[in-house]
Amino acid sequence: MAKVRRRDALDYHVQGRPGKIEVVPTKPLTSQRDLSLAYSPGVAEPCLAIAEDPSLAYRYTARGNLVAVITNGTAVLGLGNIGPLAAKPVMEGKGVLFKKFADIDVFDLEVDCSDPQKLVEVVAALEPTFGGINLEDIKAPESFYVEEELKRRMKIPVFHDDQHGTAIITGAALINAAHLQDKAIEELRVVVSGAGASAVACSRFFMSLGVRPENLLMVDSTGVIYEGRTEKMNEIKAQFERRTQARTLADALRGADVLMGLSVGGLVTAPMVESMAERPIIFALANPDPEIPYDEAKAARPDAIVATGRSDTNNQVNNVLGFPFIFRGALDVRATAINEQMKIAAARAIAELARRDVPRVVNLAYGAEFSFGPDYIIPKPFDPRVLYWVAPAVAKAAVDSGVAGIEHYDDQRYRERLRTLLGQSSSVIRRFIKQASNRPQRIVFSEGDDPRILRACSILVDEGVASPVLLGREAEIREVVRSQDIDLDLSRVEIVDPLRDAHREEYIERYFARRQRKGIDRKEARRHMAWRNHFGMMMVLGGRAAGIVSGINAHYPEVLRPALQILGLAPGVRRTAGMYLVLHHQRGLLLFADTTVTIDADAAALADIAEMVADAASTYDVTPRVAMLSMSSFGSVRHPDVDKVVRATELLRARRPDIEVEGEIQANVALDYALQQQTFPFSRLTGPANVLVFPNLDAGNIAYKLMRELGNQVVVGPVLLGMAHPVTVLERDCDVDSIVLMTALTVVQAQERVVARAAQ
Repeated sequence: MAKVRRRDALDYHVQGRPGKIEVVPTKPLTSQRDLSLAYSPGVAEPCLAIAEDPSLAYRYTARGNLVAVITNGTAVLGLGNIGPLAAKPVMEGKGVLFKKFADIDVFDLEVDCSDPQKLVEVVAALEPTFGGINLEDIKAPESFYVEEELKRRMKIPVFHDDQHGTAIITGAALINAAHLQDKAIEELRVVVSGAGASAVACSRFFMSLGVRPENLLMVDSTGVIYEGRTEKMNEIKAQFERRTQARTLADALRGADVLMGLSVGGLVTAPMVESMAERPIIFALANPDPEIPYDEAKAARPDAIVATGRSDTNNQVNNVLGFPFIFRGALDVRATAINEQMKIAAARAIAELARRDVPRVVNLAYGAEFSFGPDYIIPKPFDPRVLYWVAPAVAKAAVDSGVAGIEHYDDQRYRERLRTLLGQSSSVIRRFIKQASNRPQRIVFSEGDDPRILRACSILVDEGVASPVLLGREAEIREVVRSQDIDLDLSRVEIVDPLRDAHREEYIERYFARRQRKGIDRKEARRHMAWRNHFGMMMVLGGRAAGIVSGINAHYPEVLRPALQILGLAPGVRRTAGMYLVLHHQRGLLLFADTTVTIDADAAALADIAEMVADAASTYDVTPRVAMLSMSSFGSVRHPDVDKVVRATELLRARRPDIEVEGEIQANVALDYALQQQTFPFSRLTGPANVLVFPNLDAGNIAYKLMRELGNQVVVGPVLLGMAHPVTVLERDCDVDSIVLMTALTVVQAQERVVARAAQ
């Protein structure tokens, strides 16, 4: 797992606007009329409508997509009772997860109230504001009382994720583990290590799934909760009293089928799990260290199915698989509660999803081929299907159990809407970071002494994304690391000084041989090998690195020129092109080209660019629908610039009939499929375009920058296409996060070249 430093965490929260969330208006506010509609006097109309019919609040306000994440700070993560103010960063973080995974808006509310009854009064009074309540980090046993009272009093979903989130995910894992171990849930003997909120909720949920109450033993820090015990008991623990001779965790585990660990790390030993029944199920979920390490559990019991809460082992139990999608389904049918039927539906949906074929995008992200079995019993957090798999199951269960507030529910239509809700763009960045880290490659950085590069390399090394090779003088690099207080262990990177490298003379001769008929003599070749971009390209050509990242202190042509001269184009490629990825929060991933290379492309060049981008789309798990953009749509304007786009479209169709392409077409028509069908029903596109080929560099360059600056979209690039080896030219104003992502994309390109060579 990546190391998280105190300074990095603090810097992350302070950069730009303090904190992690903001409120963004969703309606235009650019004129006096807009202001009159948004506030006085126009706002009176929706107010009166809601007063007459309260259900219209879901139509005229944001209530139906707004969740409160509420805590009193009495049990924050593993930090204990640190108070509500200190809990605010955690609550903001929970809000970010809601937004990123399910497009749910959140107000985080930290309430200075340790009295559970007063807390209930405060939260209950907020009902008109929210569509749902997510309780967080409230200590047990008060958390049980608070949730139950709020559920009784409020007509919106109330969900304590510390309890039920873990319960639902482990419930899904239990369903599949029991199936694989050929054991009936009704016959399982379960031992629960821990008696806090999560342990109690998991125990109750396991019983809802079919575990018999008499077959479940709970063990706290005092020992087994047995019938008649008086020490450290409360009314919640009393519900789990059992008639048994077992007094210790070791006693309880003898012959048990399931260990459900929600206690502390290192509590369970190998002999304990050796004493369990055949084909045991071990869920060791204490964080950050499980009750027994994954490898130790598997070594002691090779026949066991093991899960932990850690991301560096198989079968990670992660609450993010649950709460965003459970609330999504509940909100979308205006549920008045999240009941047991909805929780069971969520668990079964997660379990069933794990049994389905795993899509290529997930396998690529993790660098493995997953299939249902002992090492894969629940889906991966980056699986884009979870949203439109779990939310509909929850929504349908709400409708079937009578807690939905809508009259009509179309399951198929709802699933289709969810597929486009986030456009899956929120997972793209995470997927590439993960995919790169599974098979990191050696990447050379020409500007090895730049502080931004060095900070990025610190992250790349910690997360295992790449093996950096830094070009520059070692003393200068060490001084930058020291003076800038950069937490980079230089023993984990390679530093190469082009003026002193053992391969320098070899590179001079090879470069001279390649360029001697292009006006380069040996003296000039020697001078060029002192330039880091040239030297770095030679390292890639010679196999000392898989790709190169440069450009943070150089103009684009200064990097592109030596790349073309030394590395050249890939076999069969006629030219190179620059592409940007636009991660639109509604339309998904869009590919823009050419944005950086060809200033004024003719028809043949446009066809080449479109072909390259369409072929590159598979890397990003996009099925390309190419739009050849113009100021005209299908002959509406007569001009030589339009004729060029028409000819390019014809050339591409003739050359690659397998590519779905249309043009000439205006940008709004290409992206608005309903308008396209209405106005131009003969269009050959089968959906909105996702590959946009611009008629010239001006248009492409301006478009992506407007998307980034005015459209507030995530824009990633430039990605250089058509090169024989991966070359990334950074924007001069890019930040550390952008360098990390662009390096990950460079690594992924290198990985694909390795696979392609192996297949030849």
